Parts: sequence; C-alpha cells; structure tokens
Amino acid sequence: MSRNPGSSSLLALLAFLALLAHAAVAQQPASGSAALASRLAERATQTREIVYFMRPPETHAFDLYHDYTETREGIGRYLNVVRAGSTVSNPGAVILDTGERLTTRTLRGEEITRAGINIGEPVRAESEVVVIDFPPVTKGQSVRLRISETYTDSARYRMEGGQLIWDRSFGRPQNAVVLPQGWYLTHSAVPATVSLTDDGRVRLDFVNPRLDEIQVLIVARRRPAPQ
Repeated sequence: MSRNPGSSSLLALLAFLALLAHAAVAQQPASGSAALASRLAERATQTREIVYFMRPPETHAFDLYHDYTETREGIGRYLNVVRAGSTVSNPGAVILDTGERLTTRTLRGEEITRAGINIGEPVRAESEVVVIDFPPVTKGQSVRLRISETYTDSARYRMEGGQLIWDRSFGRPQNAVVLPQGWYLTHSAVPATVSLTDDGRVRLDFVNPRLDEIQVLIVARRRPAPQ
C-alpha cells in the first residue's frame, strides 16, 4: 500500500512537538507547586484594596486606607513600608471583622534594625515602616484589616500651571483615587472607571491585572466659582 508523503511529514512533526513538550515538563523545577502558589498569592488571590483621598494639592497631602485579608496561620503582624520620597502620619488600624482598634507604631532607620524587622529591602537612614500587630491567625480562620494613614509627597502630588498633578505607581490589583472637593478630571494616562461620590467628588477606580505596577498620571482642574 502506498503512503502519502504529506502524512509522513505530519507524523514526524507531531512526534517532534511531543518530544519538545515532554522536555519542557521535565525541566520544571522540583518546587513547582510552591512556586505556583507563590505566584498566585501575589496576584490571582490577592485581597488588597486601597483608596486615596486627595487633600488640596497645595498641601501635597492625601489620606488613604487599604484593606487586607490575612489567612496564613500564625501571622500576627502587618508591615507597611513607606515608599521613598513620602512621609507618613496619623496611622491607624482596625480589624473589620470585630471593630477592634489596633496599636500602630512607626519605625525609622536604626529603629527598624534594632527591632529586628525585615522590610524586604536594605534599611537606610530614611527608611520608614508602619508596624501593626494583631492576634495571630488561627488555623482555618482569617483576619480582615483596614489600615489608614496620611501621606505627604510633594514630588508625586503637586500643582503645575494651575493644574493638579498626581503621578504615582500602583501595584495592587484594585486602586481608587478621589479628587479634592471642587476639582474635575481632565486627563488620566491609565484607563479608569470614573464616578461621583455621595458628596460630589470625582472618583477614579483602577484595576491592575498585571504582575508589575501601572504608572498612573492624573491631571485635574479646579471648577470655576459659581457666578
């Protein structure tokens, strides 16, 4: 019986592709399950949400709260590392499940080192971290936290030529920004859902499905005074 040369070529190609697939699987690291779990925890199952409330831009200040669910057994501390160029004040924390208010402390420079706290990066003189301790999570349970703070950052939140400029990167999956009272949006470099709050302030909601940060640039103007 004669054979179709094209069929032979196809079979050879399929065999080659199967060999490549087998080799790719064989090269997976032994700790593949742990690596996959780590990647999923960073994005796909992340429960962090943050909302920024801008104060008048002349102050360079904004209030914020961020919510976070802790499910890891034995964990009883949350660290909020302040990014370089910002300063933090008025930290507060509450367990949303119970309403219990938590004690917070702000450590800087050598205080972080003396406390033996790992902030995930080298500790410098200007390093700053807000530390929130809470009852350690028990097996099969979770804790939903809300951390609130006031930040001042003249480089990322400022006025230019009569316009409000917000230039800040977001790494969390869900981020929202509320403009000051009396300001309206003119530009957003990253797509957002725009709405009005109950008191008439403009709110922008950003979704970041990526594994890295989105570079959010917002421009706004002051509403004209009523005639």
